[in-house]
Amino acid sequence: MNKKLAAALSGGAVLVLTLSGCSDDSDNKVNDWAKKVCDQVQPQLQKIANANASIQQQTADNSKPADVQKTDSAAFQQISQAYKALGSAVDSAGPPPVDDGETTQKEAVKELNASSVAYADLQKKVDDLNTKDQAKFADGLKGIADELNKISTNGDQALKKLQSGEVGSAMAKQKGCQKPTAPASPSAGTSKSASPSKDSKNSEDAKDVKDSKNAQDSKDAKDASSSASSSDKS
Repeated sequence: MNKKLAAALSGGAVLVLTLSGCSDDSDNKVNDWAKKVCDQVQPQLQKIANANASIQQQTADNSKPADVQKTDSAAFQQISQAYKALGSAVDSAGPPPVDDGETTQKEAVKELNASSVAYADLQKKVDDLNTKDQAKFADGLKGIADELNKISTNGDQALKKLQSGEVGSAMAKQKGCQKPTAPASPSAGTSKSASPSKDSKNSEDAKDVKDSKNAQDSKDAKDASSSASSSDKS
């Protein structure tokens, strides 16, 4: 029920998650600007990753609508706040010291703030879903997933521009602008630790069955041999 939403969210465009490489082409001023931004970016990227993980964990087919609603609402609120903080980080850093830096910065801030508003709107829509009717709730989630796909695929041109060229190279070197690690699911850890004993039991059961079958086959062969021997004698 929540899988399309999780898939759409995981495919979303987030500031500097696509950055890679360690180019040294940037000068000190650009590097200083990148550090100023990225030092503030990392906590927000982690919030977005955590929110995504919480939605991922609520994708079971037997998840209750009320639980899904509560999780998704909190996640969208968290993502909205994170995007707003990302916008503030880019804004407070000032224009990057490159050609057309002021325009690039302003457009990136505008996009980040727009994403913040979009996720706040999604939170309101999730809160308004009817959890009493599972079919209607599922349809409502599908509509929200479709809107989330639009947010993910549209309106990130300014961010891509900010992440390109000399500025992008400088940001790529900053640890704060690297993709964060989402927290592991507690339930997954429990399931994993419990599985060896189950596998061990299954293995023992299979061995018992196999041993029993081998013993029976041996007995049958012995009986057949005795019967053949008696027949020859007679």
